[in-house]
Amino acid sequence: MAPEKEKEEIMEVKITGKSRVKPNKKLGRSECQLVTFDLPYIAFYYNQKLIVYKGNEYEDRVEKLKDGLGVVLEDFYQLAGKLAKDEDWVFRVEYDDDMEGVEVVEARAEWISVEDVAVEEGTSVLKELIPYSGILNSEGPPQTFAVSAANQAKRRTSNGIGLQPCHPRWDLHMALHEFMGPDLQWAAFNLSPTFHGPHQRIDKIKSELNSNMPPGSSKPFSTFQSLAVHIWRHVTQARQLKPEDYTVFTVFADCRKRVDPPMPESYFGNLIQAIFTVTAAGLLSMNPPEFGASMIQKAIETHDAKVIEERNKQFESAPKIFQFKDAGVNCVAVGSSPRFPVYEVDFGWGKPEAVRSGINNRFDGMVYLYQGKSGGRSIDVEISLEAGAMERLEKDKEFVLE
Repeated sequence: MAPEKEKEEIMEVKITGKSRVKPNKKLGRSECQLVTFDLPYIAFYYNQKLIVYKGNEYEDRVEKLKDGLGVVLEDFYQLAGKLAKDEDWVFRVEYDDDMEGVEVVEARAEWISVEDVAVEEGTSVLKELIPYSGILNSEGPPQTFAVSAANQAKRRTSNGIGLQPCHPRWDLHMALHEFMGPDLQWAAFNLSPTFHGPHQRIDKIKSELNSNMPPGSSKPFSTFQSLAVHIWRHVTQARQLKPEDYTVFTVFADCRKRVDPPMPESYFGNLIQAIFTVTAAGLLSMNPPEFGASMIQKAIETHDAKVIEERNKQFESAPKIFQFKDAGVNCVAVGSSPRFPVYEVDFGWGKPEAVRSGINNRFDGMVYLYQGKSGGRSIDVEISLEAGAMERLEKDKEFVLE
């Protein structure tokens, strides 16, 4: 057997190069004020998403990525900036042409293949592959990590990107408060594989749910609501909660069209709010699925401009910075959306082999929904749970619809 030191060297991710990318043209100095919608997430860990491709011509691909990134940063200049605050502790992202730009890291991991990462059991290696693990947005290096927008390396044009980001903040509340860095901890759970949901399985869940709609329901359950209650119920069962234990379902809603006045789809920023649905585990499990689906549907539909305004006022009167573990006890929290075509991110060398979340985005009860790799209406579901609950969920044939 190889000595332990040799094993560590074999499995080490070796940095082969570091460089900086700046916008391809001079932009001068710009500031982007952080507003009430942005501030609760300032203590989140850096967002980590890994998109895996196959192929050769590595050096050429790196240069194309850098070239495309330079185009993107002309419009998304904040990604090449840094977090700053004034004497009143008002936070902003600032950029000027003298800054170094976005760090691009090139590395080799000869002990792992694309297949290792693409398979469902390959998530344990991600911590070694993705930088900035355990780093908070508020304490990270001055330059943030950024990923080039889809197809910029493939379809670079003199006009830059197709949809121009909307940067002005208008009247979206400015929260002024002193930010006190929380004492954060995290634990590495036995994290899940990605469950693949062909559209036939998802259609079956949705069809069965809508065939038993509660009396007085005004509209059918959506695909999201149907899949959400399916996950919530089976995760709750896998956790073996007591009937009186509370369980929470959380979804992060896009508020661009919910605020008054509405914001454009191209608004750049965290214009989202968490929507919570709470019930007893026994009620969720003993009632039919439409019980939980109705609660989720109502919570989403009633989260209007008035509710959003009240939530903002509450935050401004007593600011709370969400922590990495704030999904909460017995919580199922859904992030991302299958509406985002992650498997269409083509830089000129084909579609990805896999899309994965890094360790920063994984904690007990966190769920990510992605467009399915098989295309169409299929959905990939990435779930993180404690080891015992995950083992029971994987054996639940009704959950995976075998």
